[in-house]
Amino acid sequence: MKDQVTTTPLLLDSKDAAQVLSVSPRKLWAMTFEDQPGLPYIRCGRLVRYPLSDLQRWIDDHKEGGNE
Repeated sequence: MKDQVTTTPLLLDSKDAAQVLSVSPRKLWAMTFEDQPGLPYIRCGRLVRYPLSDLQRWIDDHKEGGNE
């Protein structure tokens, strides 16, 4: 029996990353390249990919309100 490969991708394209963050691809692009530290990304040649774990960390770091 072959080892099973995880079905959750480690790197997301811009369409999938935008969907994870519930924003448009245009907004994702702006969030990636804004002046303040933007979204973490990896460049694979001409492609831009977003590590799923870094998106989750970015979400956690940008939470406001509630109990901290």
